Amino acid sequence: MMYEFENIITAYQKNKQQGKPSVLATVVALEGASYRKPGVRMLIDVDGKMVGAVSGGCVEKEIYRQSQSVFEVGIPKVMTYDGRFRLGCEGILYILIEPMELSQNFITAFRNSLDRRESVHLQSYFTKKDQELDRRYGTLVRFSNNTSYTIGDQLNTSTPQNMDGLEIFKQNLPAALRLIIIGAEHDAVQLCSFAALSGWEVCVIATDSDPKELVNFPGAKSVINTRAELFDMNLIDDRTAVMLMTHSYSKDLKYLLRLEQATTISYIGLLGPAKRRERLLNEIMEQRPQVSEAFFDTIHGPAGINIGAETPQEIAISILSEMLSVFRQQPIMPLKNKKGRIHS
Repeated sequence: MMYEFENIITAYQKNKQQGKPSVLATVVALEGASYRKPGVRMLIDVDGKMVGAVSGGCVEKEIYRQSQSVFEVGIPKVMTYDGRFRLGCEGILYILIEPMELSQNFITAFRNSLDRRESVHLQSYFTKKDQELDRRYGTLVRFSNNTSYTIGDQLNTSTPQNMDGLEIFKQNLPAALRLIIIGAEHDAVQLCSFAALSGWEVCVIATDSDPKELVNFPGAKSVINTRAELFDMNLIDDRTAVMLMTHSYSKDLKYLLRLEQATTISYIGLLGPAKRRERLLNEIMEQRPQVSEAFFDTIHGPAGINIGAETPQEIAISILSEMLSVFRQQPIMPLKNKKGRIHS
């Protein structure tokens, strides 16, 4: 997840300012089943403070213990963790532990990539030899402009040399999911908070007649005070969901007419009963006879899944669950009814 990687980079910068060495632990391979899949990472500083997680909490202490040799000699290594005898998951984790030493050019390129909502490609070089230190191990990070940087100073940023016998774990991190909340009432604050905690990049749209500030919405990346006619359509891409929470029929209609012009949109949520939704859709068809069925397919009203939600917090969970099911293209069902692996 991009937001997890961003948290790691931010924590590294703070440690660097305080003179604290950091290492990066990455699950690069898995045999069997595990709580999380390869590609999950966490940062560990020299004092044992961790940012991120590679499991439900049972592996992290062992990773910290194993990281001590990496702190001492500055050379990456791979550790294995056999969960068949210690965890509820029957799997063997292969975890690459490498020193972190990021250049300012890397930090700048990464932050620019976040702002442009571009994906980042990572390649980790390793073997499945437990406890073996090897200077060839490490992670290469490539940005969309084809510039490459290393997590440490072990690898060559062009074509790594002497890589015979090494395995490569490749991962593409797309931009974080973005949620645009149109409306600034109490329920919007709750949805913003829950979405931010889940790693969404949240933008809140308030009215220019009743402007709001970033401090009003903990976790939001931005707050924009505007109206439907001036809404910036460049905010929307194929990883963006929009939730209409104005509590005003006329405002919702204006925003829907504006959003109908979007070339790509995956999810639009509406509050209120189905009767209100049908009234809005009928009026859109009257004003925009050329509207596509694909646009109507993106509209979810009432937004959310049926979990009996009553409070603003429960409603936020319901709405976010439906949004995730749309982006991950997963049917909504109890996991006990799913056949095969939980994490496909």
